[in-house]
Amino acid sequence: MLAELRECEPVFWHAGMGSWALTRYADSVRVLRDHETFARDPRRTGGTVPEPSLSVQTLDPPQQNAVRSLFMTALRAQDLTGVEDRARLLVRERLDQLAGGGPFDVVAEIAVPLSVAVVADLLGVEPPPYGEFAAVSDAIMRSMDGGLDPALVEPGRVARQQLSDLVDSWFAASARPGLLARVRQATAPDADALTRLYVKNTARVMFQGGYSTMAAAIGNAVHTLLTHPGEFGRMRDRELLATGVDELVRFDGPVQGTTRTAVRSCRIGGVDIAPGQKVVPLFAAANRDPAAFPGADELVLDRSPNRHLGYGWGPHSCIGTTVAQAGLRALVTAINDHPARPAAAGDGVRRRTATMRAFDTLPATLLV
Repeated sequence: MLAELRECEPVFWHAGMGSWALTRYADSVRVLRDHETFARDPRRTGGTVPEPSLSVQTLDPPQQNAVRSLFMTALRAQDLTGVEDRARLLVRERLDQLAGGGPFDVVAEIAVPLSVAVVADLLGVEPPPYGEFAAVSDAIMRSMDGGLDPALVEPGRVARQQLSDLVDSWFAASARPGLLARVRQATAPDADALTRLYVKNTARVMFQGGYSTMAAAIGNAVHTLLTHPGEFGRMRDRELLATGVDELVRFDGPVQGTTRTAVRSCRIGGVDIAPGQKVVPLFAAANRDPAAFPGADELVLDRSPNRHLGYGWGPHSCIGTTVAQAGLRALVTAINDHPARPAAAGDGVRRRTATMRAFDTLPATLLV
């Protein structure tokens, strides 16, 4: 359907979202780059933002620069190699437990625990209970579709507050070494209340967004590899592993789109966009655009360059992209190093969500 729209109506009006939707790569990148014309911050076009939603992902440049720089500097100071090594060991332990035991759910047994552990390790906090946190994150993730189903908004607000309370406890406690401790130390002692709110909310967004994006990406990646026999083994090559994890995200990425609002009149793909109208770049369509990716519907593990939109683009791209990629590398490496061979054990069940593409369940088995 997306391919047909890209050919016949690359910029179309979606009444349910009340937005213009974009299916071509070039149009999507233009919108994501041009933050002067296309606002992420609703306040620039007369809207409002509730306090719990004020974070680096809400602000547009230059207002977001200080907070984003604070987190990116703290991220670069982390031992990401150590995070990846510990993630690989965790996956190995899970595989040892699952091998020869019959079918298991990749989402519950691998994607959720690995994603929680990696993000908690990065931030330097105690991982919350997997099942409990997965439920909170799921409510927040589903609330991203509130424009299509308003009933999802309130459960998401409640879950967001629960997670905010958890982040508050992390800031109040003496955090162990990690990104959060670094951010806290770098935040000016005389910072105003609004700045501190942005910092805390960004930490929450980084934890929840990093977890949900990684968990979805892991499920999608494992499904892709299970349906492409032999591709797991090819990624034993370190160079192919590096490009391969990028290609897995392009081929079947977790984030399907994002929303911007036109600040002024503009024209995209022959369509006039009025000030105040919303525009939704559809990453899922852009990442399969043959004008940007030759053989776009094929899995090409050595694809280079590969400037996909799987983690967004520009000033609002996912802060934790490098960590998500490290988690995927750890997963593939651990599976390839394990003596048991993964195989599908039935059809997976997709979540009925629009913004995020993820599995509810994905049955697999390890053949010894």
